Amino acid sequence: SAAGVLVCLLEYPRSKRKKGSTMERCGQKYLTAVVKLFGPLTRNYYIRAVLHAALAVPAGFLLSTILGTVCLGIASGIYLLAAVRGEEWRPIEQKPRERPQAGGTIKPPPSNPPPRPPPDARKKQPEVGG
Repeated sequence: SAAGVLVCLLEYPRSKRKKGSTMERCGQKYLTAVVKLFGPLTRNYYIRAVLHAALAVPAGFLLSTILGTVCLGIASGIYLLAAVRGEEWRPIEQKPRERPQAGGTIKPPPSNPPPRPPPDARKKQPEVGG
């Protein structure tokens, strides 16, 4: 039970992607502060892989927890692969939003009238077929 709470606290905050944007989960900023507090212990994916593997061992002895053991084992393998590729957990930091300037976004009205067809083409043409 305590191991499940530990895994949930560790896994809930999303890591920042290298490319693109990452959506922050609801309430993630509070848990991000906790994860950042432990520094390299929670940031390093090698340590996370070992932690998940260690938590999977005792759960493997009971038939009722075998599914959790398999999930922790798979998570451990994924973290190990990510660590070998050089990834690590990075916090999502909110950038201060820049307020758009009112004068810069409003465009002046066009000075030329829109193009119109010649007067002959504007006359209503009779419908063919009846």
